Amino acid sequence: MENYSNRLLDEKIKKKLKSTGGILLKGVRFCGKTTTALHHAASSVRFDKSEVLREQASIAPQIVLQGETPRLLDEWQLVPSIWNAVRAEIDERAAKGQFILTGSASPSNDLSTHTGAGRIARLTLRTMSLSESNNSIKAVKFNDLFSKNTEIGGLGGAELIDYANLIVRGRITCVENTYSFRCTTAS
Repeated sequence: MENYSNRLLDEKIKKKLKSTGGILLKGVRFCGKTTTALHHAASSVRFDKSEVLREQASIAPQIVLQGETPRLLDEWQLVPSIWNAVRAEIDERAAKGQFILTGSASPSNDLSTHTGAGRIARLTLRTMSLSESNNSIKAVKFNDLFSKNTEIGGLGGAELIDYANLIVRGRITCVENTYSFRCTTAS
């Protein structure tokens, strides 16, 4: 995948694909689940792209489960019955790294739906950190905050106005004046 920005979760995804039948990559909308999953997948099905595909997956899930592995089932929650089909397929294949499921929802609490325990590892993708988006000088590592023998600090990097814009990035722009910031929505 071109122009992929490495995520902090990438190594954990690789490890989990080597140790479990599949992974569920969950997180808030627009945090990069699909992009990250596509980076690790060999083939994919995008359930948000076609109602016909969703119907087909509901009627004959085996068809959409076929393909190179790991196989991405993006927005799987649009076809809730696919969860049990994936779990059963993982059991039948008895191989690691078969599926990546992405979505902003978790499996239902329906008693007929298996939890996926022992078969599908759950990972949460957060919104892109400043380090991941290259908006940080990466002078302080998270673990250093808890180390007694490490001095914390760094010079350079974003200014206060830059942080304001990074916090509200999107269609909002912040401008610094003498005593405050003013943020406006772009039209």
